[in-house]
Amino acid sequence: MHPPHRGDPMPLQPTSGAAVASLVFGLLGLVGSWCMFGVPSIAAVVLGHVAARSTKRGLRAGHGMAVAGLILGYLVVVPAVIVSAVVIGFMGPESAADSINGLIAFFFSLVG
Repeated sequence: MHPPHRGDPMPLQPTSGAAVASLVFGLLGLVGSWCMFGVPSIAAVVLGHVAARSTKRGLRAGHGMAVAGLILGYLVVVPAVIVSAVVIGFMGPESAADSINGLIAFFFSLVG
């Protein structure tokens, strides 16, 4: 036999939608950021900070998912910023802008 319970069980808190979205965008950014220009990873970082704030105060569950989304997002964002700074530093801003414009024109020529 089980011992009697003291009081009612604690009600479950709803999981933060921002935490779930941060984790999903973090995974999506980690897998496909090279073709999505890092947008999912930036979304993962922003949503992860929003979710971490609300889950830390105990308003919602899902703090672990928020932290995981933050880590996955930063795994893409930080190296991308460093590489961009190095490339712009070596090429100079004008030359880097010309290269980016050429790359964009190339992508548009492939599309249509």
